Amino acid sequence: MPTSAHVQPDRNGDSRRGKRTRVWRRLAGFAIIVAIAYGMAAGFMYLNQRSFVFVPTGELSDPAAKGLENVTVDTVEMADGTKVTVWSAAPAREGAPTVLYFHGNSGNVSSRWERFGQILESGFGFYAPSYRGYAGSGGSPSEEAFIADGLEHFDRLAATGTPIIVHGESLGTGVATAVAARRPQAGLLVLEAPYTALVDMAYEAYPWLPVSLLMKDPMPTRDRIANVTAPVLIVHGTDDRLISLKHGKLLFDRAVDPKRIVVVEGAGHGDLWANGLWPAVLETWRDAR
Repeated sequence: MPTSAHVQPDRNGDSRRGKRTRVWRRLAGFAIIVAIAYGMAAGFMYLNQRSFVFVPTGELSDPAAKGLENVTVDTVEMADGTKVTVWSAAPAREGAPTVLYFHGNSGNVSSRWERFGQILESGFGFYAPSYRGYAGSGGSPSEEAFIADGLEHFDRLAATGTPIIVHGESLGTGVATAVAARRPQAGLLVLEAPYTALVDMAYEAYPWLPVSLLMKDPMPTRDRIANVTAPVLIVHGTDDRLISLKHGKLLFDRAVDPKRIVVVEGAGHGDLWANGLWPAVLETWRDAR
């Protein structure tokens, strides 16, 4: 009689399949951990992004204590009721302009007192608002609020009849450009160490994040500068480690004539004023007249 064959189990095949299953489980577990970590990092950056962009520090000083006896300190109420502080002084020379000054992301208005002193020594006036959320001002910082306030400040200053130079320093270059793009009566736009967009800077710092989706305040200066009809002066340093020179050059390419770019050899992000910025403004203003 025929006998039935006894089939031996393929223990080697089972072992290989078991190993593959364990490997895939480990890979899946690792992928889940990476996804959770990525999501947590993205969530943290989204929730805290404004603390990286806007860095108000210090308390407002008394202008007189800095030798600026003729500077007034006003509390100005914005359209939505938010109160902000403004340092200002009228031009000493008849027909001289007033500099509408938008400062950088750190410190406060009073930490720029030496610059204001030099502006006044030239016979020019200045009008320097403190951003929302910064020393002396209420509210919270945001691109939308800064630009809306900037337009109000411009209109308030323009009502006095003074010619206006709109000056932006670092973070303030985005605000200054947005204001000048919507106020063609500006006499000159000065951009000190400008950026193409805050979202571009965020991408450079965090290329692994979808910053275009996460950014609350993209501040696209590169898109707005073509709408500026006033003469444009861009000043940038070759050794700027915070906002590279390529940002200033790209903005120069997109600006319309008349325009000028001053590249300061060896200058970093915060020392342009000490390396000829103000004389360049005076020269450009004379040429624009």
